[in-house]
Amino acid sequence: MIDPSVIDTAWLVLAAALVFLMQAGFCALESGFVRARNTINVAAKNLIDFCIAGCLFWAVGFGLMFGESEISAAGVEHGWPAAFFLFQLMFCGTAVTLVSGAVAERIRFGGYAVLAILVSGFIYPFAGSWAWAGLDGGEAGWLAEMGFVDFAGSTVVHSVGGWVALAAVLVIGPRHGRFDRGAAPPQPDSLPLASLGLLFLWFGWIGFNGGSVLAMNGAVAPIIVNTMLAACAGGLAAVTCSRAIFGRPRIDGLINGVLGGLVAITAGADVVGPTGALAIGALGGMIITPSTLLLARLRIDDAVAAVPVHLFAGIWGTLAVALFGDPEMLGRSWTEQLRIQAIGVAAYGGFTFAVSLTAIWALSRVMRLRATATEQQIGLNASEHDASSAAHDLALAMEERFRRGDVGESVPVEIGSDVEIVARQYNRVAMRVKSDTARLEKSVEELAVARDAAEAANRAKSAFLANMSHELRTPLNAIIGFSEIMVKQTFGALGNDRYSDYAGDIHGAGTHLLGIVNDMLDHTSIEAGKVDLNEREIDLAQTTETVTRSVRPIADRSGVNLRADSDPDQPLLSGDERIVRQILLNLINNAIKFTPEGGRVEVVTRLEPDNRLAIVVTDTGIGMDRSEIARAMEPFVQLNEDYNKTHGGTGLGLPLVKSMVKLHGGTLTIDSMKDHGTTVIVRFPAARTIAAAEAAD
Repeated sequence: MIDPSVIDTAWLVLAAALVFLMQAGFCALESGFVRARNTINVAAKNLIDFCIAGCLFWAVGFGLMFGESEISAAGVEHGWPAAFFLFQLMFCGTAVTLVSGAVAERIRFGGYAVLAILVSGFIYPFAGSWAWAGLDGGEAGWLAEMGFVDFAGSTVVHSVGGWVALAAVLVIGPRHGRFDRGAAPPQPDSLPLASLGLLFLWFGWIGFNGGSVLAMNGAVAPIIVNTMLAACAGGLAAVTCSRAIFGRPRIDGLINGVLGGLVAITAGADVVGPTGALAIGALGGMIITPSTLLLARLRIDDAVAAVPVHLFAGIWGTLAVALFGDPEMLGRSWTEQLRIQAIGVAAYGGFTFAVSLTAIWALSRVMRLRATATEQQIGLNASEHDASSAAHDLALAMEERFRRGDVGESVPVEIGSDVEIVARQYNRVAMRVKSDTARLEKSVEELAVARDAAEAANRAKSAFLANMSHELRTPLNAIIGFSEIMVKQTFGALGNDRYSDYAGDIHGAGTHLLGIVNDMLDHTSIEAGKVDLNEREIDLAQTTETVTRSVRPIADRSGVNLRADSDPDQPLLSGDERIVRQILLNLINNAIKFTPEGGRVEVVTRLEPDNRLAIVVTDTGIGMDRSEIARAMEPFVQLNEDYNKTHGGTGLGLPLVKSMVKLHGGTLTIDSMKDHGTTVIVRFPAARTIAAAEAAD
């Protein structure tokens, strides 16, 4: 027969080995969650903190936590006592490691080492003695005497580490640029690596909870079952919560949800049944995503969500002992147990947070804990350890070329590295960018030369048209004047009636030509920016009535029904009255010209809901296709030969109106349908509408 104590010792050593595997899990998890330029630094911290914890817990921590017990007296040189020390050492290392992930990417290596000394040498063993002193047969701690239950450390290990992590992130502050306006959250380097880390932790938790029985008996298997069920429920609840909040299942939420379930069940895995374990784990996983978002909203930067997972889920799991635990096993009512659990949570939180916050703040006064902005930008791998990776070196090379604006320069290629193909492809793209840039620069230079030539030609054209317009107006006025004398036979009868007809034709042609010249002169003046508005208050309704009355004879001769409809009480318009009259004349004449006999032209002025005054000219004329409207707005363009032959004109009517409206800051819109007419709407800015009270002032 094997001595039961030998089996118990063997199980405790095996459980300690499983818990030690959790160190590998934390290393992989945190390395996967941080950015590539900090992965080496995170791994180094996970190594150094366990080295510190091992030495200090042996030298100071174990005695501080368990006092002068039979084990401490016997030392760690024999059987079960050595196994018990080994098991408790793993728990101390776990409590310290929890802090490294929260402050990843901005705490310096030396500062973190000092923090590990503080946690493993004083905070964890001193606070742990309140609940766990007496596990080795010695005197029980004050919380244990009261009846506080924390079977495997939801509070003693996880909440203690979580409180220290919270104090550290508050003192050290967020990562550089983390909460800048428009900044996106840093992306994890490798979620598959983080997932592998979770699996190591999950496997190690078998020893974490199962080994806390401190013996191999019938309680071990049910405890491990509860642990597995809680983890599964935590993962499912976290995915459900993530999908509800983000619309999709997020892998980081799944990972931390499983961890939340594991942390929550750790306090009461020995006093709940499978149903209770599922409930505890589900809520433990569900609170992770909302609490992570809450910390971000409060601008508290936790790189791996260590505070939500270990502190918040740890508090929930500790209180859940009273809610789901077996009262017979607990020995008291759930209300009394809940009171005791709450006292324990408050005691651990108050002590751990106050001491760690004060100590870390004091440390920050005497040593530089936080990496500088520059060190964070290049990464703690390089700045702290002079270590890097091919991917990181490639990223730095690309960043350097981007910073210098020389994206066409190639980057070094590390033969045989995992990013060799990326570097080669980048260089191919860089060469293409360089050649395309050179070609583009040459094209830009040629375009600049062509633009200058076009602008010079345009100025020459405008000057020529302006000069020619002035030159033509004088003889045209003379022709019109003399022909008018002849038509009226001012100095006596001409004799033959045909001379009078010819004189009328000359007068009409001269008047038409003068109108064209005037339109050209106005267009070139506006185009050259030589027109200044002579602004005054305009009664738009009265002006419309006056203009309509002046062109009514033309409409009557064409057999077109012309009608004006305006509200006499509408506000006044601030603008150039001469140009506004010209806008109305051009639009009405244009509408009459393209409206067949028997058609209708309607002119309306109105105040629109947005306080803009508008002129609306609607006709039942020949209309245009939608594709023709844009061309109709181009100067000197007739849509087709039929228009030109039948209706005449230079194609300056609408373009001139558009330019005049633009001078007032207004807009011109055209809605037309072939053979169904056209509607033109001119809208002046609301700022040009003068209210009645303002006009009176």
